[in-house]
Amino acid sequence: MIVYEIRVKGHLDQQWSSWFDGMTVFNDANGETVLSGPVTDQASLHSLLIKVHTLNLTLVSLYRIETDATS
Repeated sequence: MIVYEIRVKGHLDQQWSSWFDGMTVFNDANGETVLSGPVTDQASLHSLLIKVHTLNLTLVSLYRIETDATS
């Protein structure tokens, strides 16, 4: 399974989780929001990034985290 972590400037409410396809929304103490969760394919990732753009959020970082599907 591939998990992505998208970090943006500013804080978002937990309610945005559903709009971001069920991604976990975590507000960091440094004033950034971390959206994290599994992404099925590149088209889904692109869709998430379009949503970041649509909200006019500043993208800070994007990390791909590969996890072992058997654990």
